[in-house]
Amino acid sequence: MPRTISRLIVLASFLLLSPAVAAELLGRVVGLSDGDTMTVLTAERRQVRVRLGEIDAPESRQPYGTRAQQVLSGMVFGKDVRVVVQDTDRYGRTVGWVYQGLLDVNAEMVRQGAAWVYRQYSRDASLLQLEAEARATRRGLWALPEVERTPPWEWRAGQRGGSTGRASVPAPASPQRSSPATPSGFICGAKRYCREMTSCAEARFYLSHCGLSRLDGDRDGVPCESLCR
Repeated sequence: MPRTISRLIVLASFLLLSPAVAAELLGRVVGLSDGDTMTVLTAERRQVRVRLGEIDAPESRQPYGTRAQQVLSGMVFGKDVRVVVQDTDRYGRTVGWVYQGLLDVNAEMVRQGAAWVYRQYSRDASLLQLEAEARATRRGLWALPEVERTPPWEWRAGQRGGSTGRASVPAPASPQRSSPATPSGFICGAKRYCREMTSCAEARFYLSHCGLSRLDGDRDGVPCESLCR
């Protein structure tokens, strides 16, 4: 039985058994915050912020963060979706499974390598299988060098000053901070503008490793387009 149909059956059963807990939200996607958060406009003209449940996309300042948002946009932006509500998070966002027609958006983000399985909250073992397949075939973020593949929850902990037990991307508020040289030979130093970059490779390093988002003014994932054309 196809995974999407199987999931629909499970979710339908959950709705029947737990009417007081489960709910559905219908509307059109009118905005995206990142690769796992969207704004849905309901028929009542109410805007609801929706967080995709059980997955975690790279943050906007992480490597592949901009691309993850683009992948999500291609699936849902300007389209009608159905949200099977799971919870409300501490930020007031509705958390749930999002469907665009028969497309399971949460699962598809993982399948395309645009999001991780959020281990702390995931209850669906099939997501781990999709992630393993994406990793094995180097799809999406899994094509990045390992040093750039920090899970978003660890990256956020690093931004808060917590210890994650592995390297995380330097805080974007301090892109001038020096760091040890990488195999590319570049370090996060005092450069801040495209005119100071000597090559496209250096510009990409400052964007992905040093958090210098100003280099990607149009947020298309390509820094300093005068160098990286």
